[in-house]
Amino acid sequence: MRNLRDISIPPLLAALAQATGDRSLLRADLAPDPARKLEPHGGLNSHQQDEAVALAEAAIAYLNAGGAPLVEVDEAFLRETMEFCLGTEIEDQTFRMLREELALPGEDMRAPDWSVESLAPGRSLRALIIGAGMSGILAAHRLIQAGIEVQLIEKGKGIGGTWRENRYPGCRVDVPNHLYSYSFAARADWRQQFSAQPVLLKYFEDVAEDLAVTERVSFGVEVIDATWDEAQTCWHVRTRNSSGLEQIRDAEIVVSAVGQLHRPMIPNFKGVERFAGPNFHTAEWDESVDLTGRKVLVVGAAASAVQCVPEIAKIASSLSVFQRTPNWFLPAPNYLDDIPEDARSAFMELPYLRAWYRLWLFWRLSDGLMAGTVPGPGNDLFRAVFTGYLMGEYAGHSDLYDAVLPEYPPFAKRVVLDDGSWARALTSEHVELVTSSIESVDETGIFTSDGRHHEADVIIWATGFEASQFLAPMQVYGRDGADLRARWGDDARAYLGVTVPDFPNFFCLYGPNTNLVANGSIIFFSECEVNHVLAALRVMLEAGASSIDCKPEVCAAYNVHIDAENDARVWGQASVSSWYRNAEGRVTQNWPGSLEEFWSLTRQADPADYRLR
Repeated sequence: MRNLRDISIPPLLAALAQATGDRSLLRADLAPDPARKLEPHGGLNSHQQDEAVALAEAAIAYLNAGGAPLVEVDEAFLRETMEFCLGTEIEDQTFRMLREELALPGEDMRAPDWSVESLAPGRSLRALIIGAGMSGILAAHRLIQAGIEVQLIEKGKGIGGTWRENRYPGCRVDVPNHLYSYSFAARADWRQQFSAQPVLLKYFEDVAEDLAVTERVSFGVEVIDATWDEAQTCWHVRTRNSSGLEQIRDAEIVVSAVGQLHRPMIPNFKGVERFAGPNFHTAEWDESVDLTGRKVLVVGAAASAVQCVPEIAKIASSLSVFQRTPNWFLPAPNYLDDIPEDARSAFMELPYLRAWYRLWLFWRLSDGLMAGTVPGPGNDLFRAVFTGYLMGEYAGHSDLYDAVLPEYPPFAKRVVLDDGSWARALTSEHVELVTSSIESVDETGIFTSDGRHHEADVIIWATGFEASQFLAPMQVYGRDGADLRARWGDDARAYLGVTVPDFPNFFCLYGPNTNLVANGSIIFFSECEVNHVLAALRVMLEAGASSIDCKPEVCAAYNVHIDAENDARVWGQASVSSWYRNAEGRVTQNWPGSLEEFWSLTRQADPADYRLR
C-alpha cells in the first residue's frame, strides 16, 4: 500500500469520491479549514488524517476489486465534491470558473463552441501570432479550433519563449507544475512540484507538436512593423529573417504573444564595453563559458540571481553578488525536491486525482496571499513571518542579515521562493554580497562607490528586462496611422490588457496590467485572455463585420479603475524601485484584482464595448 500521507488529503478524498460515487467519503469533519488552506492537508490534524487515510485505503481497495460507481456522478455531485475539497460553499459563478479549471480527463471546457464556418459560412480568416512561447502556443490552438488559418512568427530558433531563452543554471518555475500547465494539456507525471527549465521547455515543445502548432511556425523571424489597411481590412506585417530577407505577410488578425519579459536590460554603466572577459545576461546565457575556478561577478540579486547564484557558488573560485535592493522570500522547503514516488504513482494511477489536485492548488494559491498586498494588518503579518524566516536563515551572520532585510513592505516587489539555498550561498566563505552602488567598469572588473575594485574573470548581468517596453522593437500602426509605440511610450494601456482602441483585430497576450503578483498561474491568465480574443472575434463574425476594436471611452474607464486598484496595493504605494512601475511611477504591469474577477471580465465580449466595421 502506498503512503497516502504524501498526497494532499482533500483532493485525494475528492478524487476517490468521484471515482466511486461514494458520498460517505465527503465527511464534513474531514473537510479542510478554508482559513488554513495554505497549511498541509488544509489544517487537518493527525487524527483527522488517520481517518481520511483509512477511508481512502478502503475506497482504493474497492476500485481495485472492480467496484463500479455507487451513483451517477453528475454536475451536482461534482459541486458537492468541490465544496468538500475546498471547505466552503461556492457561488454559481465561482463554480463555473472552478469547473473549467478542474480539467477532468478528456474535457476541454474552454474550447470554442463555434467556428468561422458556423457563424459566417464561406468566410475565411487568417491570424498571425507573434511569438511561439506559452501564450503563442495557446492562442494558436484555440484559433485553429475555431477554424482560423494560423501562422506564427518566432524570433528564436524553437518553441518555448521564456523557457527557451532562459537557460541559466538553476532556472525553474515558481508555481507548482500541476497548476503551471494548460488546462487542456494537464499532466500527471511531473517528477517535481517545481520543474526545472529543461522539463518545462520539453513540455511546451511536446504540446506544440501534439497540437500541430510547431509546423505553423516560422523560426528565426522577427517582426519589423505591422500596418493596418482599412480598405482591405487586414494587417500587413513586415518581417525579417536571420539572413536579413524581408517579407510582407498579410492577416486579418494579429496576436502579439511576445510577453512582458523578453528584452534583457543591461545597465549602461560607464566603461561596460571595456571589460575584457566574457559578460552576458542571464537570459542570454553563454554555455561556452566555463565558470569553474573563475572569479565571477553577478550584478543583480532578484529572482534570476536567487536561482543561479547558488549554482555558480558551487564551482566558482570567488563570487561577488551586487545587490541594489534585497528581496522578501516565501519559504518553500520542498522547492527543489522530487515528488515522493508514492504520490507520483498515485497521480498517474488513481482516477481524477491529477484534476482534483490541480483544483486544490488553484484554490490555495488563487488569492491566498492577496490579503497581504494591501497596507495594513495583513501585510504586517507577512512582514513578521518573512522577517522571522530571514532571522533564522542568517543566524550568526548579523552583518548579512542587516544587508538582506528589506525596508519596503512585502509584495511591493516580487517575492521570491526560497528553500534556503540563497542564504547558504551568501554565507559561504568565497561569496561576498556587495551593497555599494556600481560606479564604473574597466577591463578587469567593477568599481563601486566605496572606492573598491572587484576583480572578475566573468560578469553576469541578472538585471531583469525592459518590461514596460511591451512590443519593442517592432512598430504597430493602426487606423489612420495611429502609432502604438508613440501612444504608449512606457505607459502602456489596454482594455483587459488585450485590446487597444484604433488597432482593429490586434490583440495582446500578457499585455499591460496582466502580471500576477501573489495569486495563481500566469497560464490561467493567458487562457482567460485568449478566451476574450475568441469572444471578440465571435462578436465580429456574428455582426457580419470585418474589424473590431475597443471603444476609447471603455478603455479609458477600465484603466481608471485599474489604476485606482493598483494604487491601493503596496506595489502602488511603496517608493521602492520595481519593474512593476514605469518611469513616471504608474503601475503598468500588475493585475490588482482577483482571478475570478478577471475570468468573469474576459469570458465574454460585450458588443457595446467595441466598434464594429
